[in-house]
This record gives sequence, structure tokens and C-alpha cells, in this order.
Amino acid sequence: MIKIKNMKKIFSICLLSFLLFSCQQEGRIYVKHLDLSPEVEWLSKDKREFKVPIEDSSIPYNMSLSLRYATGYQYQVAKVEVTETSPSGEVTTAEYDLKIRDEKGDYIGDPGFDIWDSEHMIEADKIYPETGTYTYQIEHVMPNDPLIFAMSIGVILDKANKSQ
Repeated sequence: MIKIKNMKKIFSICLLSFLLFSCQQEGRIYVKHLDLSPEVEWLSKDKREFKVPIEDSSIPYNMSLSLRYATGYQYQVAKVEVTETSPSGEVTTAEYDLKIRDEKGDYIGDPGFDIWDSEHMIEADKIYPETGTYTYQIEHVMPNDPLIFAMSIGVILDKANKSQ
């Protein structure tokens, strides 16, 4: 019986791994999500940092942010500030409004019970002027702190598809 249980565990792990790898989109360069507070909130002082390697500066990329949040998130948007530091140390900062609710007040994203995963393109056809590792620091800039029901923030970088 022990061998059968072990075989079931191994099979389940292999199946899960296959599903995860097969779900990754073609042209996806970087995906990373970082959890926020275990209290399901995001404090403005809790910045999250991502190191994104760029190996080819001759092609355009689409950059997106992902936000996981729980039902009960009270705002239409999540205002975030993204600070980019290039490999040579050049720093740029931009603010983005990640739309969380539509005009009718319904949540936007992929639901999973009371948890929502949303993806927001913030820069299409982005050209990186140099290769190397870019650092992104993300913080929320909402008027109220903490930002409750926020669970994780992520960075996604895809090769831009110019044929569309």
C-alpha cells in the first residue's frame, strides 16, 4: 500500500508540473509574483522588488503587472508606483492605475472562489536600451494605508507579437 500511495504522489506531482509548464505562454520572458502581508493587506512601506534579465535589446516587449486580491477590495483601481533601475543605474518612475472593477462595479480578473487574479499591461512595445538586469520596485500609492484585500503583486514580461 505504501508504494501505491507514493506512486500516486509522484504521478500527482508530475501532472501538476506538466500543467504548470504547459500553461506558460509562448514568448513569455519573465514571470514572478511576490506575496504581500499574511494579513491580506499591502502597507505603503512594503515595496516589492523584481530583478528582470534582458538578454536582447533589439526586440520590443510587453510589460504587465499582476495583482491578486480578495473579494472585498473596495476601490475601482489600485494605484501603484513602479521604479525602474537600468543595469547602468538610470532610474525612472511611473504611476499606473490597475483597474480592479468595471463600470458596473464587478471585479475584473480570473476568479477562484473569493480570490481574483488580474493582469494589467502597463507598457506595450517597450524597448530596453541596454541588456542586463533591470530592477523594478513596486509600491502602492493609494490614499489609504494599508490597502486591504491585496494579496500579491507580480511582474510579467512577454516578447511583443508584432504580427497582431
